[in-house]
Amino acid sequence: MPLIGLAPGAHTTDYEASLLRTGATFRVLDPMHDDPVASVRQLDGILLTGGGDVDPALFGESAHATYHPAEAGRDAHEIALVRAAVDAHLPMLAICRGLQVMNVACGGTLLQDIPSSVPPGVDHQVPMPKNAMVHEVWMNRGSLLWRVLSDALDGGDTCTVNSRHHQAVLDLADGFVVSATAPDGVIEAIERDDAPFCLGVQWHPENFWRTGEFRGLFEALVRAAAQHRA
Repeated sequence: MPLIGLAPGAHTTDYEASLLRTGATFRVLDPMHDDPVASVRQLDGILLTGGGDVDPALFGESAHATYHPAEAGRDAHEIALVRAAVDAHLPMLAICRGLQVMNVACGGTLLQDIPSSVPPGVDHQVPMPKNAMVHEVWMNRGSLLWRVLSDALDGGDTCTVNSRHHQAVLDLADGFVVSATAPDGVIEAIERDDAPFCLGVQWHPENFWRTGEFRGLFEALVRAAAQHRA
């Protein structure tokens, strides 16, 4: 079974359950003690999780009034982990904060506060219930994301997702393409088209591990990790 490195956070239970449902094993990484380059050599894939905001100093900005930092050590560790994983072509799925970390690590920037920067119309901050479907995402047909979730789309290119974030991708990192947006234009998914599997989504698919709406994302990560291991 492939071994997936799981970025730490305050709430990892649903991420763990999502991986176990696919038959993967996982190891929760320790940002204070694990060396990112050594971890990449030992792992078959990486799952970047949600959490606090990425330090805006990492993309050359001062903090917005709404800035809420992540746990100590996470930014530096995950930035280095992403860079090492990209260099090694290690399969990677990034969720919410994870997508933002991935973009910043590769040279992109973030929109620090959606409510004060984007015209109202789509609510991106609905914390409870965790699996409340609150807005559509529009996928680029033929993208990796679209292919991974195509069985659940019934031939279309939209789906409805949960949402609890106030930041989003602003300037896209080199090497990445946008694979989904919300109706208000906020970027909801990015992917790297020169990698075997490198995909980030802004919503929280892990919250649906019981019902399986987005199980295809985790299955695709694990398939890619198994191929990398082989």
